[in-house]
Amino acid sequence: MLNSEEPVVPPTVRGLVPILATPFLPDGSLDLPSLRRLTEFQLASGVDGVAVLGMASEAFALTAEERRTITREVAAVVGGAVPLVVGVAATSTVTAVEQAEAAAVGGANAVMVLPPFMVVPSPAQLPEFYATVAAVGVELMVQDAPGATGVAMSPQLIAELGRLAGVTSVKVEAPPTAPKVAAVVDRIDEPGFVVLGGQNAQFLLDELAAGAVGSMPACEIPDLLAPVFTAWLTGRYDEARALFEPLLPLLVFGLQSGIAWAVHKEVLVRRGLIDHTAVRVPARDLDDRTRAGLTAILDRLDLPAVTTSTAPLTGIR
Repeated sequence: MLNSEEPVVPPTVRGLVPILATPFLPDGSLDLPSLRRLTEFQLASGVDGVAVLGMASEAFALTAEERRTITREVAAVVGGAVPLVVGVAATSTVTAVEQAEAAAVGGANAVMVLPPFMVVPSPAQLPEFYATVAAVGVELMVQDAPGATGVAMSPQLIAELGRLAGVTSVKVEAPPTAPKVAAVVDRIDEPGFVVLGGQNAQFLLDELAAGAVGSMPACEIPDLLAPVFTAWLTGRYDEARALFEPLLPLLVFGLQSGIAWAVHKEVLVRRGLIDHTAVRVPARDLDDRTRAGLTAILDRLDLPAVTTSTAPLTGIR
């Protein structure tokens, strides 16, 4: 428990915090100019933070050196303008600590930490795991994603984790997300612990209504999601829903197992934000039929043109 006499420092991560894709060149190497352009676009869109090395980043296919490079490059572009969140996805406590330490050195303001997977930990083991990783000294976000890890966390367990020193937030990705957000919020007794939503923001407004303070979707439409947040947080709920509902087909389309990364990159290429749609195995490229379905969604959505300091003016078509 926090000492009641100590001032409570608000958690760093809240609001709209997109998770960046990892752009690759056709030969599979990192495309750093595209990564920098993509990061600049997030800032220009008015995001509240930027995240790297999450599940939407193909972090599962990156080397340790590539992880360090991506963190360093994005931190340099962000330059402290907004918090930088770095994902930690490891199979043990020692490897999670290793990744968290590298994130801290690279400039992370917070780490988003999956529980260990492959060998599924028991609920009794998770507090010790998160306490050990939090001891690295960077704010820690628990990532509750049982679909990816096989690790189920009850609302009560998450609230217990929120009492650990250095653990300041949780990202709920256990569907149905809004009821889980509400259940966790109801059990929080620490003012320094908050809840964010996940699952590519498909239930964004329901999560905010349930008490979430933000969301961490993929990165292709932050310019369209930012006004949704603004409208909702200023009490203009009907306007928020009117802005959000046209985005739902694209948000849902981008959640498909195996091809989610290719969907995100296809949109990013069409917007001129990255140069190539290349993904790494085990992610899969889009087939012609799926690409046609995505095109139909994008034609109806009519995404606005994009411009950043390093990106040419371009349209969606």
